[in-house]
Amino acid sequence: MGLTESGQRKDEKIDGVIYTMSPAPGFRHGIINSNLHRIIGNGLKNSMCLVFMENLDYKYHPDINDDYLCPDIMIVCDRKHLKGSFYSGVPKFIVETLSPSTAKKDKSEKKNIYEQAGVDEYWIVSPQGFVEIYYLENGKYELHQSYMLQDDKEEEDYNADQEICLRAFPHIMMTLGDIFEGV
Repeated sequence: MGLTESGQRKDEKIDGVIYTMSPAPGFRHGIINSNLHRIIGNGLKNSMCLVFMENLDYKYHPDINDDYLCPDIMIVCDRKHLKGSFYSGVPKFIVETLSPSTAKKDKSEKKNIYEQAGVDEYWIVSPQGFVEIYYLENGKYELHQSYMLQDDKEEEDYNADQEICLRAFPHIMMTLGDIFEGV
């Protein structure tokens, strides 16, 4: 599977090909994922849904093969598809935070896999302050919003207080500043 004994990602398997997930992403990647995990986790309290951060493999074709991905952030609500260290249902929401070694795959192959699997909302986040939000519309991802953080209050395009919510969970609100806090 895609996890080491310490719970760290080590690989993913796409179309039968194993991709090693090293070198490990930089600390900014971890800060962003921790921020998102905390905000979403707090918003999911007292619900049947769970949020996972880099520690649950997603088997996107469980009936066909044993391919799997390890999303940075994933919300699952159908617990009957949780088995050991993997999930085989359809996640409600996925975030991939870019790193130099995974950016191309996150923006192409993984995006296509999540789209075909029926994941309703997919975010691509860059440690450089970019957020792209895709919604599944008629079976295809449509870019809903694209943001580039400008956290200098003196700048005309200041947007750190821009609020964003999850489509399936509109009560889970965050700002661009919240996502990139500490980066």
